[in-house]
Amino acid sequence: MNRPTIADLAREAEVSVSTVNRILSGTARVKPMTVQRVQAAAEKIGFYGLGAIEDQLRKSAPHYRLGFLLQQSSRELYQLFGRKITEACRSRPLDVVDPLIDFVDLLTPDNISQRLRALGQACDAVAIIAADHPQIGHTIRELHEMGKPVVAYITDQSAPERAGYVGTDNWKLGRTAAWFISQMTHGPGRVAVFLGNHRYQCQDVADASFRSYLREHAPHLVVEDSRPTHEETAEAYRMVRELLQTTDDLTGIFMVGGGISGVLRALREVPEERRAGIKLICRDIGPETRKGLSEGLITAALCHPPEATPAALVQSMIDAVEQGTSMTPVQRAIPFEIVTPENV
Repeated sequence: MNRPTIADLAREAEVSVSTVNRILSGTARVKPMTVQRVQAAAEKIGFYGLGAIEDQLRKSAPHYRLGFLLQQSSRELYQLFGRKITEACRSRPLDVVDPLIDFVDLLTPDNISQRLRALGQACDAVAIIAADHPQIGHTIRELHEMGKPVVAYITDQSAPERAGYVGTDNWKLGRTAAWFISQMTHGPGRVAVFLGNHRYQCQDVADASFRSYLREHAPHLVVEDSRPTHEETAEAYRMVRELLQTTDDLTGIFMVGGGISGVLRALREVPEERRAGIKLICRDIGPETRKGLSEGLITAALCHPPEATPAALVQSMIDAVEQGTSMTPVQRAIPFEIVTPENV
């Protein structure tokens, strides 16, 4: 068979021969959407100059450098977030996005603020997962004044200068967790709530709505005061182990923040008949959570969709860069996924 010609490619892409020539030579700018259409046509017919077309597409596409400030490099959940964010950046067809991902292990407001400022200075826009603190809010304001938008990811920030929020509806998430526990427990009992930090808006809102639902629909259940794990597995293990040793009416646990590995470890140490009566709801979907689901220790995990959430985040950041500081902060709520032992 004869090799496809430039005329064949132009015909397949529904453009002029001169447009194809401009793309192949790289001597003149062509709209990215047109280059993409020619690229798709070249792949379809097996055109020999595909490499030159792809190079032109990259040169003509808008370029963005986006920073992502994640937490705790040791947690598989955040490593998963990092991988999915990178995939979302690399898979965009009409622009070139270079992700710069930074993990913060020391979660003090001062350290997070310093890292956020450095990332903002190096990037066009930044996404952040962090507790809501005035010092962090001040840094968001500084970056806003520099024309560097900051988008809150997973958990919102109260700083009015933030460019937006991308994450789940945490009010609905908390009430859904309460629904699971109320439907799967019988008679009176005690429910424990563990969160990472009272300053994480996503956790605080979910905690409040969880309690609201149980007050309304399951007043026979006693919900204990929320206990912070500080996102530490060892602390979660210690608190749950102590709770299991000092109470005999525990029927539910709502794990709003980090530390699920510690909770599972504590449950594995008690007799099977005891842990079978405890319904555990969490919002983590790392490997340890999947193991806990497969063992039947976790009733349900309510989690961020690993594909849709990063894609929405990257788009929100690019929108903020293009629209500038005049942009009204956007709220993009992503429906959370419900994972149970039967669909893990």
